[in-house]
Parts: sequence; C-alpha cells; structure tokens
Amino acid sequence: MRLRHLYRGAAVRVPREKGRFMPSFDELIAEGSAVPVDGWDFSWFDGRATEERPPWGYARLLGARMAALAGVPGAAALDLQTGGGEVLASIPAAPRVLVATESWPPNLPVARRNLAPLGARVVGADELEDGLPFRDGAFDLVVSRHPVGVRWDEVARVLKPGGTYFSQEVGHGSVGELTEFLMGPLPEEDGPTRDPKWSVLAATQAGLEIADLREFRGRMEYYDVAAVVHFLRKVIWIVPDFTVAAYRDRLRALHEQIEADGPFVATTVRFLIEARKPAGPPETGAQPQ
Repeated sequence: MRLRHLYRGAAVRVPREKGRFMPSFDELIAEGSAVPVDGWDFSWFDGRATEERPPWGYARLLGARMAALAGVPGAAALDLQTGGGEVLASIPAAPRVLVATESWPPNLPVARRNLAPLGARVVGADELEDGLPFRDGAFDLVVSRHPVGVRWDEVARVLKPGGTYFSQEVGHGSVGELTEFLMGPLPEEDGPTRDPKWSVLAATQAGLEIADLREFRGRMEYYDVAAVVHFLRKVIWIVPDFTVAAYRDRLRALHEQIEADGPFVATTVRFLIEARKPAGPPETGAQPQ
C-alpha cells in the first residue's frame, strides 16, 4: 500500500501482514498523546496518515518569489505565523531583510533555529490581537502558509506600494468529516467562514487587488487513532476544545471503525491567494512656472 507523508508528500510503503501485531486502543491513545506538538513538522505521520497535495506547489512558488528578491537592493520580506519556520527554511535564497512572526511561544526557539541559516529575524507577535509591530510600507513581500486568520488591514499597511501578499490557506470545511465524527453535526455558519470569497472581500476592502486565486479539494486518510490524536493536538482548530479525556468515547468508536473498515477518510481544502498593493502615482518634478 503506497502512502504519502501528511503535508509533505514523501512516499513510503507500509506492509499489512496477516496476523501482524496491532497496538491496542489505549497504547495508540498514549502514543498520540505523547508526541511533541511544537513546530510545524509533520514527519511523524509517515505511514500513519496521508494527504493529497495541491497541484500548484506552494513551497516552490514561495522559493521563487523569495529568490527573486534576493538580489534587489533594499528588498524585505515577512512570513506571518511561521510556526517552526519549516516552510520558510526551504527557500533557496532570501532578501537581505527577512522577518518572521509567530505567536505561540514554544514555536519561537524552533523557528529561530530553523531560520538562522537564512539570517531571518523571528519576532514573537500576534497580529490578530495586536497588529503587526512594523512600520508602514516596510515589506515588498508578505507571505503565510495556513494562517489561523489574516489581518488584511495590517497586511496592506506594512506592504510597500506595488508589494505582494502571497499565501496558501486552509479552506472552509477542511477535515470536516473528522470534526463531525467527534463533535456531531455542526450548525450552518451565519457569518464569514474560510471560504475564499471572504478573503477576497476583506483584501479588496483593505485596498489590495487580487492577482491570483486557486482552490483545491483532496483526500486525507488516517490509518490509526494515534494519528488522529496527534493531529487534533497539533492542528487545534479542527476540534477547538479537543482533549483525549473529553472525546475518549468518540475516539474509541473511531478506532473500532478503522479496525473494521480501514482508514478514516476526510477531505482537505486549500486555496492559494495572491494580492497586490497598488503602486503609488509616479513622482513628478516641479513644473516650470
């Protein structure tokens, strides 16, 4: 059976031999509960969960944009909600000024270690609550992968005229099958959701122009309940109040379903958005009298 590493796409093969020892429910729960959740590295999921990747290749596109700024005098770039800096660390070259923000304290030392080779400065900041601690028009490029939320007013403020915001975001209803298995049917949203139409509206209201918008829906599979527990501890917005104790009965039901029917299948939803700040009017010299 061919699997793909969750969020990274590395192919592995896991044998399913008849009579092979399988851990008990309690052992799997303990294993999923013990894995550290700092950083944004998903390599632990090798062989335990898979996710189809969007076709556009965010990391590759990000790397190309960063490399294009590397030789530009005075260029600056900002990565919002960098996590452990794992995605930003993959770029081939960086502008002279490279800054990343992260709001969760355990991620800060991980991000500083991962981004040190690029000479990046990592700032502890929560722009959703406090705004961005940078001057107006400071950055040519602002990026983010899977942000919890976007302060479009702040993005527009810190971009230089002609600058770009480039992001891959989690779409509405992503992993909804898992959310509903644990929490039950959810009420219909009566306000803004993660549907990209709301991002387009907020971006344009902040004065930005949409340059690109792409959407993707793919397949996710979880091969044991340990993977589910670790995923829900790490990606906290899927089941916002998740604890093993609170959801133990539903986790046991999920474990029994996987044992009887095979992997639990869910849907991943992603969208790519690129927005630009209009260039200012060209400077003109004094007119002759």
